Amino acid sequence: MLKQISLVFFVLFACYVGVNSRELKHITKELEVNAPACEAWELYRNLGLINIIVPKLTNVQSTQVLKGDGGVGTVAKTTFVPDEAGNSSYTEEFIVIDDQKRVKAAKALEGDCLAFGCSVLIVEFDIKEKSQNSCIIKSIISYAVKKEFESKDPKPTVAVEAITQASKEYLERNN
Repeated sequence: MLKQISLVFFVLFACYVGVNSRELKHITKELEVNAPACEAWELYRNLGLINIIVPKLTNVQSTQVLKGDGGVGTVAKTTFVPDEAGNSSYTEEFIVIDDQKRVKAAKALEGDCLAFGCSVLIVEFDIKEKSQNSCIIKSIISYAVKKEFESKDPKPTVAVEAITQASKEYLERNN
């Protein structure tokens, strides 16, 4: 059921941003965490990731909230130590925060693969309860490549795996 809801969300969002849903590519990862889903959701739902987890990543110089209080419509910017690909920052807007389903989605506004061939980039986190004291953090990166860049096959470089791993360590250490 949740898979169907996520698919419906992406189809509707793709229509909203003018991308055919069949053009969206997806990268999905799951990570089991020995902490209650409610605690993981509290970290993910507002500014916990931006204020606690992201600054701990070695390639991050700074994070700042440009607009909002952590709810839908919040715009956040992360500045990186520049890499070989020239990525120096990433700006996103929170577009979905669903407390009942424990789903948060953000649309990239600039940076990452938008700078080298993608037309849309959406990052979704889904916190699923596994047991009373454990959960699954599912991350879904959805993106579309501009026609003129298809032969280069650009891929998102958003540090989702590093973020979920750092979240796991933080949650398990503080549980």
